[in-house]
Amino acid sequence: MRLPKFYNTYLTAAVATIGGSLFGFDVSSMSAIIGTTQYIDYFHNPSSTLQGGITASMSAGSLLGALISGAVSDRVGRKTAIQLSCFLWIAGSVICCAAQNVAMLIVGRVLNGLCVGCTSSQVPVYLAELAKREVRGKVMGIQQWAIEWGILILYFVGYGCSFIDGTASFRITWGVQIVPAVLLILLLPMFPESPRWLASKGRWDECHEILANVQAKGNREDPIVLAELIEIREIVELESSLNSSYLELFTRDNYRRTIVGIMAQVWQQLAGGNVMMYYVVYVFQMAGLSGNADLIASSVQYAIFLVFTLPVLFYIDHTGRRLILLIGSLGMGTFIFAVGGILATYGEYADEVGGNSNIHITLANNFGASRAVMVCSYLFVLVYSLTWAPTAWIYSPEVFPLYIRAKGMSAAAAGNWAMNFALAFYVPPAFNDIGYKTFLIFGVFCMVMFVHIFLTFPETACKTLEEIDELFKPGAPPAWRTKVGSTRLDDEAAELAGDVEKADEKHIE
Repeated sequence: MRLPKFYNTYLTAAVATIGGSLFGFDVSSMSAIIGTTQYIDYFHNPSSTLQGGITASMSAGSLLGALISGAVSDRVGRKTAIQLSCFLWIAGSVICCAAQNVAMLIVGRVLNGLCVGCTSSQVPVYLAELAKREVRGKVMGIQQWAIEWGILILYFVGYGCSFIDGTASFRITWGVQIVPAVLLILLLPMFPESPRWLASKGRWDECHEILANVQAKGNREDPIVLAELIEIREIVELESSLNSSYLELFTRDNYRRTIVGIMAQVWQQLAGGNVMMYYVVYVFQMAGLSGNADLIASSVQYAIFLVFTLPVLFYIDHTGRRLILLIGSLGMGTFIFAVGGILATYGEYADEVGGNSNIHITLANNFGASRAVMVCSYLFVLVYSLTWAPTAWIYSPEVFPLYIRAKGMSAAAAGNWAMNFALAFYVPPAFNDIGYKTFLIFGVFCMVMFVHIFLTFPETACKTLEEIDELFKPGAPPAWRTKVGSTRLDDEAAELAGDVEKADEKHIE
């Protein structure tokens, strides 16, 4: 039976970014559960170091998955690489669901991480190479929105299951994770492969057909389609003789874009966003909440995250990437400094808080300070969702050239996951050892990344991927002078349209 084919960019993004929901599911699969008595009792009240290791095991798998995915994606295609990774997710979820001890749980989370490493690096590449330039940011931003849906959905599944006695409370939660992976395996064959990957393999007719269906409802003679096809052909021919190994990322021609692509992902982690997601239950325990009140307050944070990412999709292609990243750095730094400052000023020492031996500072006896920490945490996540959460995933795949884009994004995602692993492992011991100072460290990171972005991150919005290449060549303007958009492709399309009209007039004569 021949499967139907869908070329609508937004529908493609909606299906492809189910891979993002796997990332979100994995965040909540731990954050919704680590505070429950069922989990604590069954796994014998993990110490701060052991809990950090359990949480970070997914990030370790994701780091490895991201590094491997570039070579796999270049060999078998973007779509196929994403599909293959889903089988790892299913296997990992089954092992987590059946976990009898911490070792088994860690193995399952590592397998889940291998999948997330691949989907987090290759779904953005797939969408960047497929989407129209004028809506590329919006389409790729759907990836982050899918992550947040995954976080919120599984968080509430975990919250609901927390009322179930015994191990079923967390086994059901981890079993539900399998559903989106099965959907992705079944649905992706109905959508097109990346036209730029096809071009890199010499499959020009398929590349032309997909460009026509995506850009012009199947019109192969549309001037925009022809202009983009010419641009892709020029780049493929230029890069055909170049080495496409990982070492090429660090050559004189590419090291600047590699640093920018990787650091966009590294800074997203060092800003503290995912820390506030993984360990939001811990943060609100410091604020004096416990039990259901803590879980419900934490869910509000996830709801804010979901709701306020949506507006980004409608302005990111007009406002540009740079301004959003700069504003986000300052805003996030302000609010995470405030959380640390309030805890430092009003917090009281305790041997443990809410039965959690990893936390030794509480605001339980200061209602005003407690609510101030909650508000600042909510505002931090609001700024994160409006700026860095989606934009880092949009920006990184845009800056790499075609012949090393999959490997470049795999290196960038590996940078994200390396930091994710380090922070997931580091934060529980940090809360245990230095308390409020943990938040101040992330505030400093936010201020440093503001300077780095201003000086070195060029604007990429509304440019073709081929035009973005020129922003990193000798003689390109400094990053702070680059602007949104370019008219070169429109000019080339108009030229081609004029040539067609002249040819028609000559034929009539």
